[in-house]
Amino acid sequence: MSERVKRETDTLTLLGNQGTDYPTDYNRGVLETFENKHPDHDYFVKFNCPEFTSLCPITGQPDFATITISYVPKVKMVESKSLKLYLFGFRNHGDFHEDCINIIMEDLIHLMDPKYIEVWGKFTPRGGVSIDPYCNYGEPATRWEGVARTRLESHDLYPEKVDNR
Repeated sequence: MSERVKRETDTLTLLGNQGTDYPTDYNRGVLETFENKHPDHDYFVKFNCPEFTSLCPITGQPDFATITISYVPKVKMVESKSLKLYLFGFRNHGDFHEDCINIIMEDLIHLMDPKYIEVWGKFTPRGGVSIDPYCNYGEPATRWEGVARTRLESHDLYPEKVDNR
């Protein structure tokens, strides 16, 4: 490993750690960041998380979803293993679908201060109904605030056919 790469990854404690402890409940403190090496470029980073699990806060039954997180970084970026462990922590967390999606977005905003972010949860049906909450954020007083408004207003204009996923 080069000295430059070692310096850049010194703050990452989870990546490459073979003795990882998996969280048993929600904990945003597990999230880690690294520096965006291309802050002068606008680009999307997209995470697809097809094995998200949380609990219904009323019945305690498991809810399953695919979570998609897309963001345009500014200075900080989320480290993927820490994101995986963070999302894993929802496994025993009881909250409604809409709350989980908004909590994830708010935690990532607090962590990274991105230019733009969106989080979309596609939950599998329970009782014959699926719920697909979507939320986004654009940095105020920038063009990204307008992008957020436009994407929210045009979100799901052409909904997918839901076939029990």
